[in-house]
Amino acid sequence: MLNAASFIEHLRGLNYSQYAGVPCSFLKPFINYVIDDASLDYVGATSEGEAVGFTLGAYLAGRKTVTMCQNSGLGNMVNPLTSLNYPFRVPTLLITTWRGEPGVADEPQHEQMGRIMHQLLDTMEIPWLPFPKTEAEIPDVMVKAEASMAERQRPFALVMSKDTVAPHKLTRKPEITIVKTATQFCQSAPRAERLTRTQAIQLVLEELTGREAVIATTGMTGRELFTVADRANHLYVVGGMGTASAIGFGVAHALPEQPVVVLDGDGAALMKLGSFATIGYYQPKNLLHIVLDNETHDSTGGQATSSPITRFAEIAAATNYQNAFSADRVEDIRTCLKTLRGGHGPSLLHIKIQPGSPKEIGRPTVKPHEVKERFMDFLRTNQSQPKAAVC
Repeated sequence: MLNAASFIEHLRGLNYSQYAGVPCSFLKPFINYVIDDASLDYVGATSEGEAVGFTLGAYLAGRKTVTMCQNSGLGNMVNPLTSLNYPFRVPTLLITTWRGEPGVADEPQHEQMGRIMHQLLDTMEIPWLPFPKTEAEIPDVMVKAEASMAERQRPFALVMSKDTVAPHKLTRKPEITIVKTATQFCQSAPRAERLTRTQAIQLVLEELTGREAVIATTGMTGRELFTVADRANHLYVVGGMGTASAIGFGVAHALPEQPVVVLDGDGAALMKLGSFATIGYYQPKNLLHIVLDNETHDSTGGQATSSPITRFAEIAAATNYQNAFSADRVEDIRTCLKTLRGGHGPSLLHIKIQPGSPKEIGRPTVKPHEVKERFMDFLRTNQSQPKAAVC
């Protein structure tokens, strides 16, 4: 049986500093050790897919990451791993447990995944090895994992069997900040007077300084941002619906002085509402989360979402955001953006917009991995420049 310290300290020597995931009893000593070490960083996600989005954002910000889950959670990871990590060429060390391992007594819900897990990893084209069971095995396993990630620029998985890691009791208690959310709900504009998405994006960009990292959710939002202005500080989340806020949080958490703006959609935000709670819990002061809400799935034909009965700003207030605003009219939106841009976050601005997109809407012509590379270059360069005063 392996001590958690042996593996994690080896990873520390390889410059891994960011851990995230959803717990499993097999992972308990491993996660507990990371949490107990104040020099390491563990973020508990509300879903495994959210954890993948978060570590992708942390990687963009320069962190080497470990993403952890029970193998039942691999199902939640399939979409971001295949539609984000693969096209963007973003590696992470994926540690998944082997619940339902044949011949090992376990709960009935793990039986099928225990049989098909390795096939699932193979189908996703994610190389894997058994998690090391002794300290002597660690260097060879990690040499192979590191070589694969360096060559392929994509995830590598380690599969952990039951009782692989010796117990480690959790001693560090979390520090929780409960805020009194500042709210501002402006008078709604008549539906016919709402901005189009393109107009809303243009308005947001006008109120930014140009030094913000702007992350646009998948579908029409990313396409319209690209059409309005293709810049190095823009990241078009071409897949992984619902994970833009987690990616933005990953960047903001790793680079607390870097302003981050997420352009989300109502359908995407609804898909991963748990990210609101994660953001509110960890309190990234530099994150502005904007939900452009047209009450439809525009990219797939305009089918209705449930956003007409969803009050996003109130959800943000209930999940501990510092600021939760809503505005539909141009001058109200401008005023809110001026307040939130230079304020202490996390902040959310909910903007109702008209459905539909321009007929001649373009698609990003820059490949996802090229967008990733220039975005990372922007973040590195921006961190090295003196910060201008916000006015």
